[in-house]
Amino acid sequence: MVDKISSKGVAFFEELSSEPVELIEVTGVVKWFDVAKGFGFIIPDNGMQDVLLHVTCLRRDGYQTILEGTRIVALVQKRDRGYQAFRILSMDQSTAVHPSQMPPVRTHVQVTPTSGLERALVKWFNRTKGFGFLTRGEGTEDIFVHMETLRRFGLTELRPGQTVLVRFGDGDKGLMAAEIHPDMPNPSTRSH
Repeated sequence: MVDKISSKGVAFFEELSSEPVELIEVTGVVKWFDVAKGFGFIIPDNGMQDVLLHVTCLRRDGYQTILEGTRIVALVQKRDRGYQAFRILSMDQSTAVHPSQMPPVRTHVQVTPTSGLERALVKWFNRTKGFGFLTRGEGTEDIFVHMETLRRFGLTELRPGQTVLVRFGDGDKGLMAAEIHPDMPNPSTRSH
């Protein structure tokens, strides 16, 4: 049994040594991390491209998840599709912010709300594609909702048939969610 393990171990290290891994130490801030998808990105301080942070790297180094805004020092390696975190050296969560407290991201998924907070039903939502649609009922225009909007308001997913509260505005291709919240009854407004 010992021989088998050691020979596997030797084979593993030989495989590693045949392709030397070049690691670069990078300090940066976590742009976003989605536990359900199992990955996120680090924005390096040195201006290089974003670094992929996979959940297996986090867990191997003893962490379960990481919040947006967390300062991080990591060893990264160049992969076929760009840089990827290999090992986490340190993490400072004193700068971490809940997604709802983050300033709005200036992207194509931003829209200025023109409605009040309205109740809507999730028509469908695809996490992989990163968007979905809400409806306020028959005869109303669908409301496009992007994953970035969910993240900004602390949500990770929407389920078809789920009721949400939404503020929306006019986007390039129709109505678009600007703000989204779970529809939870407020105990102080319930009738007795």
